[in-house]
Amino acid sequence: MADLNTSTVLVTGAGGRTGSIVYKKLKERSEKYTARGLVRTKESKQKIGGADDVYIGDISAVPKMKPGFDPTKGGRPEFYFEDGADPEQVDWIGQKNQIDAAKAAGVKQIVLVGSMGGTNPNHPLNSLGNGNILVWKRKAEQYLADSGIPYTIIRAGGLQDKEGGIRELLVGKDDELLETETKTVARADVAEVCIQALQYKEAKFKAFDLASKPEGTGTPTKDFKALFAQIATRF
Repeated sequence: MADLNTSTVLVTGAGGRTGSIVYKKLKERSEKYTARGLVRTKESKQKIGGADDVYIGDISAVPKMKPGFDPTKGGRPEFYFEDGADPEQVDWIGQKNQIDAAKAAGVKQIVLVGSMGGTNPNHPLNSLGNGNILVWKRKAEQYLADSGIPYTIIRAGGLQDKEGGIRELLVGKDDELLETETKTVARADVAEVCIQALQYKEAKFKAFDLASKPEGTGTPTKDFKALFAQIATRF
Protein backbone atom coordinates (compact mmCIF):
# COMPACT_ATOMS: atom_id res chain seq x y z
CA MET A 1 0.00 0.00 0.00
CA ALA A 2 1.29 3.46 -0.85
CA ASP A 3 1.60 5.75 2.13
CA LEU A 4 -1.15 8.38 2.03
CA ASN A 5 1.46 11.04 2.81
CA THR A 6 3.59 10.22 -0.22
CA SER A 7 3.23 10.99 -3.90
CA THR A 8 3.21 8.01 -6.24
CA VAL A 9 5.58 8.51 -9.17
CA LEU A 10 5.79 6.20 -12.19
CA VAL A 11 9.14 6.16 -13.96
CA THR A 12 8.74 5.02 -17.55
CA GLY A 13 11.97 3.55 -18.87
CA ALA A 14 13.12 2.76 -15.33
CA GLY A 15 15.59 0.24 -16.76
CA GLY A 16 17.37 2.88 -18.85
CA ARG A 17 20.55 4.67 -17.86
CA THR A 18 18.79 7.86 -16.78
CA GLY A 19 15.47 6.33 -15.73
CA SER A 20 17.17 3.88 -13.38
CA ILE A 21 18.81 6.78 -11.55
CA VAL A 22 15.44 8.55 -11.19
CA TYR A 23 13.89 5.32 -9.84
CA LYS A 24 16.75 4.81 -7.37
CA LYS A 25 16.60 8.42 -6.14
CA LEU A 26 12.84 8.12 -5.58
CA LYS A 27 13.33 4.89 -3.60
CA GLU A 28 15.87 6.68 -1.42
CA ARG A 29 13.24 9.33 -0.62
CA SER A 30 10.48 6.94 0.42
CA GLU A 31 9.28 9.41 3.06
CA LYS A 32 8.10 11.62 0.20
CA TYR A 33 7.59 9.34 -2.78
CA THR A 34 6.23 5.92 -3.61
CA ALA A 35 8.22 4.82 -6.64
CA ARG A 36 6.85 2.71 -9.48
CA GLY A 37 8.88 1.61 -12.48
CA LEU A 38 7.82 0.61 -15.99
CA VAL A 39 10.30 -1.42 -18.05
CA ARG A 40 10.08 -3.35 -21.32
CA THR A 41 11.67 -6.68 -20.33
CA LYS A 42 12.18 -9.06 -17.42
CA GLU A 43 15.90 -8.47 -17.82
CA SER A 44 15.45 -4.73 -17.23
CA LYS A 45 13.33 -5.42 -14.17
CA GLN A 46 16.03 -7.66 -12.69
CA LYS A 47 18.71 -5.12 -13.50
CA ILE A 48 17.11 -2.55 -11.18
CA GLY A 49 16.37 -4.98 -8.38
CA GLY A 50 13.31 -6.88 -9.56
CA ALA A 51 11.01 -5.32 -6.95
CA ASP A 52 7.24 -5.77 -7.05
CA ASP A 53 6.84 -2.07 -7.80
CA VAL A 54 8.43 -2.53 -11.24
CA TYR A 55 6.03 -3.45 -14.03
CA ILE A 56 6.73 -4.84 -17.48
CA GLY A 57 4.92 -3.27 -20.41
CA ASP A 58 5.34 -1.83 -23.89
CA ILE A 59 4.14 1.74 -24.23
CA SER A 60 4.29 1.69 -27.99
CA ALA A 61 2.83 -1.68 -28.91
CA VAL A 62 0.30 -1.15 -31.68
CA PRO A 63 -1.73 -4.21 -32.67
CA LYS A 64 -2.22 -4.98 -36.34
CA MET A 65 -4.85 -7.27 -37.78
CA LYS A 66 -3.60 -10.43 -39.44
CA PRO A 67 -4.47 -10.52 -43.15
CA GLY A 68 -7.21 -12.80 -44.36
CA PHE A 69 -9.90 -11.98 -41.79
CA ASP A 70 -13.37 -12.07 -43.33
CA PRO A 71 -16.00 -10.38 -41.12
CA THR A 72 -18.82 -12.07 -43.08
CA LYS A 73 -17.71 -15.47 -41.78
CA GLY A 74 -18.02 -14.56 -38.12
CA GLY A 75 -15.38 -15.28 -35.54
CA ARG A 76 -12.82 -12.84 -34.26
CA PRO A 77 -9.91 -11.21 -36.06
CA GLU A 78 -6.40 -12.11 -34.98
CA PHE A 79 -3.85 -9.44 -34.25
CA TYR A 80 -0.09 -9.33 -34.08
CA PHE A 81 2.56 -6.89 -32.96
CA GLU A 82 5.38 -5.70 -35.13
CA ASP A 83 8.71 -4.76 -33.66
CA GLY A 84 7.84 -1.20 -32.60
CA ALA A 85 11.28 0.04 -31.79
CA ASP A 86 11.56 2.90 -34.28
CA PRO A 87 11.42 6.54 -33.12
CA GLU A 88 7.93 7.13 -34.48
CA GLN A 89 6.58 4.21 -32.45
CA VAL A 90 8.49 4.89 -29.23
CA ASP A 91 9.07 8.63 -29.11
CA TRP A 92 5.77 9.70 -30.63
CA ILE A 93 3.11 6.96 -30.45
CA GLY A 94 4.48 5.54 -27.19
CA GLN A 95 4.63 8.90 -25.45
CA LYS A 96 1.21 9.90 -26.79
CA ASN A 97 -0.20 6.64 -25.37
CA GLN A 98 1.30 7.46 -21.99
CA ILE A 99 0.02 11.03 -21.98
CA ASP A 100 -3.49 9.85 -22.87
CA ALA A 101 -3.40 7.16 -20.16
CA ALA A 102 -2.04 9.63 -17.61
CA LYS A 103 -4.79 12.11 -18.38
CA ALA A 104 -7.46 9.43 -18.04
CA ALA A 105 -5.98 8.38 -14.71
CA GLY A 106 -5.92 11.92 -13.32
CA VAL A 107 -2.13 12.19 -13.11
CA LYS A 108 -1.15 15.50 -11.51
CA GLN A 109 2.09 16.17 -13.40
CA ILE A 110 4.24 14.70 -16.16
CA VAL A 111 7.99 15.26 -16.28
CA LEU A 112 9.29 14.40 -19.74
CA VAL A 113 12.99 14.11 -20.55
CA GLY A 114 13.76 15.04 -24.15
CA SER A 115 16.84 16.17 -26.01
CA MET A 116 18.31 19.43 -27.15
CA GLY A 117 18.57 19.85 -30.91
CA GLY A 118 14.87 19.74 -31.71
CA THR A 119 14.79 23.18 -33.32
CA ASN A 120 17.08 21.96 -36.12
CA PRO A 121 15.36 19.60 -38.60
CA ASN A 122 18.79 18.87 -40.12
CA HIS A 123 20.28 17.74 -36.81
CA PRO A 124 22.55 14.69 -37.32
CA LEU A 125 20.44 12.63 -34.89
CA ASN A 126 17.51 12.85 -37.30
CA SER A 127 19.49 11.14 -40.05
CA LEU A 128 20.35 8.09 -37.92
CA GLY A 129 18.52 5.32 -39.73
CA ASN A 130 16.36 8.08 -41.23
CA GLY A 131 14.43 7.87 -37.97
CA ASN A 132 13.85 11.61 -37.42
CA ILE A 133 14.12 10.95 -33.70
CA LEU A 134 14.17 14.59 -32.61
CA VAL A 135 11.20 15.40 -34.85
CA TRP A 136 9.10 12.71 -33.15
CA LYS A 137 10.30 13.72 -29.68
CA ARG A 138 9.29 17.30 -30.39
CA LYS A 139 5.86 16.18 -31.60
CA ALA A 140 5.30 14.31 -28.32
CA GLU A 141 6.43 17.35 -26.33
CA GLN A 142 3.93 19.54 -28.17
CA TYR A 143 1.19 16.99 -27.51
CA LEU A 144 2.01 17.08 -23.79
CA ALA A 145 2.07 20.88 -23.70
CA ASP A 146 -1.37 20.93 -25.35
CA SER A 147 -2.83 18.21 -23.11
CA GLY A 148 -3.82 20.37 -20.17
CA ILE A 149 -1.84 18.20 -17.73
CA PRO A 150 0.73 20.15 -15.67
CA TYR A 151 4.07 19.34 -17.27
CA THR A 152 7.80 19.90 -17.11
CA ILE A 153 9.78 19.23 -20.30
CA ILE A 154 13.52 18.85 -19.76
CA ARG A 155 15.56 18.91 -22.98
CA ALA A 156 18.88 17.54 -21.84
CA GLY A 157 22.22 18.20 -23.48
CA GLY A 158 24.76 15.47 -24.15
CA LEU A 159 24.31 12.91 -21.38
CA GLN A 160 27.34 11.88 -19.35
CA ASP A 161 27.70 9.00 -16.92
CA LYS A 162 29.29 11.13 -14.21
CA GLU A 163 28.67 11.96 -10.58
CA GLY A 164 25.84 14.42 -10.00
CA GLY A 165 25.43 17.33 -7.62
CA ILE A 166 28.87 18.82 -8.20
CA ARG A 167 28.26 21.17 -11.13
CA GLU A 168 26.42 24.40 -11.75
CA LEU A 169 23.38 23.65 -13.86
CA LEU A 170 22.35 25.90 -16.73
CA VAL A 171 18.90 26.30 -18.25
CA GLY A 172 18.22 27.69 -21.69
CA LYS A 173 15.79 27.71 -24.58
CA ASP A 174 15.66 27.01 -28.31
CA ASP A 175 18.99 25.15 -28.32
CA GLU A 176 20.99 28.29 -27.50
CA LEU A 177 23.22 26.24 -25.18
CA LEU A 178 24.33 24.14 -28.15
CA GLU A 179 26.18 27.21 -29.42
CA THR A 180 28.25 27.37 -26.22
CA GLU A 181 30.98 25.28 -24.64
CA THR A 182 28.52 24.01 -22.04
CA LYS A 183 26.26 21.55 -23.82
CA THR A 184 26.61 18.40 -21.71
CA VAL A 185 25.06 17.30 -18.42
CA ALA A 186 25.41 14.34 -16.06
CA ARG A 187 22.57 11.82 -16.14
CA ALA A 188 22.48 12.01 -12.34
CA ASP A 189 21.84 15.75 -12.55
CA VAL A 190 19.03 15.24 -15.08
CA ALA A 191 17.50 12.67 -12.73
CA GLU A 192 17.71 15.11 -9.81
CA VAL A 193 16.07 17.89 -11.82
CA CYS A 194 13.24 15.46 -12.69
CA ILE A 195 12.51 14.86 -9.02
CA GLN A 196 12.96 18.48 -7.99
CA ALA A 197 10.47 19.46 -10.72
CA LEU A 198 7.80 17.58 -8.78
CA GLN A 199 8.27 19.85 -5.78
CA TYR A 200 8.03 23.39 -7.12
CA LYS A 201 5.22 25.21 -8.89
CA GLU A 202 7.98 27.19 -10.64
CA ALA A 203 8.67 24.04 -12.69
CA LYS A 204 5.11 23.50 -13.90
CA PHE A 205 4.04 24.37 -17.45
CA LYS A 206 7.69 24.93 -18.36
CA ALA A 207 9.98 23.57 -21.07
CA PHE A 208 13.72 24.19 -21.03
CA ASP A 209 17.13 23.04 -22.15
CA LEU A 210 19.47 21.69 -19.47
CA ALA A 211 23.26 21.59 -19.40
CA SER A 212 26.01 22.29 -16.86
CA LYS A 213 29.24 24.16 -16.44
CA PRO A 214 32.37 22.02 -16.36
CA GLU A 215 33.22 20.49 -13.01
CA GLY A 216 35.25 22.90 -10.90
CA THR A 217 33.77 26.04 -12.45
CA GLY A 218 30.80 27.94 -11.06
CA THR A 219 28.85 26.92 -7.96
CA PRO A 220 27.11 23.53 -7.73
CA THR A 221 23.35 24.02 -8.03
CA LYS A 222 21.45 23.46 -4.77
CA ASP A 223 18.55 25.93 -5.07
CA PHE A 224 16.27 24.28 -7.61
CA LYS A 225 13.39 26.65 -6.96
CA ALA A 226 15.61 29.51 -8.14
CA LEU A 227 16.74 27.44 -11.13
CA PHE A 228 13.15 26.84 -12.25
CA ALA A 229 12.19 30.44 -11.58
CA GLN A 230 14.65 31.55 -14.31
CA ILE A 231 12.59 29.74 -16.94
CA ALA A 232 9.90 31.65 -18.78
CA THR A 233 9.32 29.32 -21.73
CA ARG A 234 6.21 27.15 -21.87
CA PHE A 235 7.48 25.32 -24.94
